[in-house]
Amino acid sequence: MPAGYLEDYTAREPRLTSARTRITVTSERRRWMRKPDLTDALDFWSFAGAAANVAMQIGWPEVAYGVMESKVESGALMHHPWKRARTTTAYLAVAILGTDEERLLFREAVNGAHRHVRSDADSPVKYNAFNRELQLWVAACLYVGFEDSHQLLHGRMSDDELEHFYVHASSLATTLQVTEDMWPATRADFDRYWNTACERVTYDERTKQFIHDLVGLRMIKWPLRAGFGNLLQFLTIGTLGPYFRELLDLEWTETDRRRFEHLFIFVAFVNRFIPKFVRFGGSRWLMRDLRRRYRKGIDPIGR
Repeated sequence: MPAGYLEDYTAREPRLTSARTRITVTSERRRWMRKPDLTDALDFWSFAGAAANVAMQIGWPEVAYGVMESKVESGALMHHPWKRARTTTAYLAVAILGTDEERLLFREAVNGAHRHVRSDADSPVKYNAFNRELQLWVAACLYVGFEDSHQLLHGRMSDDELEHFYVHASSLATTLQVTEDMWPATRADFDRYWNTACERVTYDERTKQFIHDLVGLRMIKWPLRAGFGNLLQFLTIGTLGPYFRELLDLEWTETDRRRFEHLFIFVAFVNRFIPKFVRFGGSRWLMRDLRRRYRKGIDPIGR
């Protein structure tokens, strides 16, 4: 780990534990299920906690202001939410399903946008979208989202299953500027990195308002906001670890916890009867669309 935002996370025990920084999954995994890998995380239910994942990512102030002050207006979350969602899900698809060449092409396209994401004299913190430690933190948040959502759908994984699920996760980071040696080598190393990195999480009032607007769907028209706002808020708070909830002053009662658990017990049951081509169809379609864009020389992120 190079010197910078985060000291070497192997140098000491983190002050936070996973019980504080991660959600708790109590449901048992069905014994007959094979060992999962990261491709299994592309089930469309895995994106239910997308807003929570953004909230975690912008817990690092440099990421927060890089997002909130972004000069790439065409990809700004609050101005073009659907385009931003498509770009993010395309990134996840190519990082997990793509070839090395396809990841390189996507990285070059993202680099073109990231060149404009840097602090200026008026920014309260210094940031640069090319900073590898910031990208590592964002990728770690993405991995946590995938692992948590997979366990909510399929039950708590054993240590051996977690390691198998984690083995190819570095592509979430290396598809950008992060080098392979920066990504924690084992799942236990990742826990140590994650809990140490969470010590840097802080939210100022501007960031809290941004998250409030995001969860309140302020960037979309009112009919959708009226129909899905309460559900998104519930899913967002439920998929945040206790530490994040506390920092954001979000209330989460024991009744809420039981409702959330029962919701995913129901979703997990229904999910067994939904064909795989439906559940994984979105990511597969995005990969086909990306490959079409590559063949025709079209910008894969549609700037």
